Amino acid sequence: MSIFRRVRDITVASLNEQLERAEDPVRFIDQYLISQREQIQQSERLYQQCVSHAASLRAQYLSALETKEKREHQAMLALKAGEEHMARIVLQEKLQAEEKSAQYHELYEQAKQSILELDEELQQLKSDYKEVADKRSYYLARMESARLQQRLHARSSVMQDGTPRMFGRLEERVSDMELHARTLRDVRRMGREGFYGGGNPAVDAEMEALRNRLKQEGAGT
Repeated sequence: MSIFRRVRDITVASLNEQLERAEDPVRFIDQYLISQREQIQQSERLYQQCVSHAASLRAQYLSALETKEKREHQAMLALKAGEEHMARIVLQEKLQAEEKSAQYHELYEQAKQSILELDEELQQLKSDYKEVADKRSYYLARMESARLQQRLHARSSVMQDGTPRMFGRLEERVSDMELHARTLRDVRRMGREGFYGGGNPAVDAEMEALRNRLKQEGAGT
């Protein structure tokens, strides 16, 4: 297991612990995503620097290799021309170029390995970021669904509990109105019976007077 993977495992474990203790998990996840995004941007800049550095090392390696081959060819021409002293000087430069080429080639190979490791780290960072971002969206959707369900249940409870009471109050109001109407009707009926009915001395006297008049008129004819 690489050092990066061990560090990542430790970071993930720490993240899970902090997430469990967080009062606002969504806000904590947002903060983590911001930090992760900054780390990705830093890794991308470092990756570009490593690529540029590797390209420079490769150019140095190839240039030294070209110089080595050129000096070897020049030494061969000098030796053919009988200029042994010149051939030795050129061969010395050839050896220096060969050593330089080997050194830069080794550095270039190391740089390529670093680029591979950094690319793996960068891809893992992006994968982790996407995974956390997707889970954040999923849990937000679940929280919204739960919130809407709570509102729905609360509304249903109010409607179920409130409807009988509402009709109960309406029933009481209608009963009061009917009772009031019956009371008025009874009062009016009693008034009519008292005014038009018997048992009133004044009415009885008037009735007796009318009867007497009718008798007198009948006797006169």
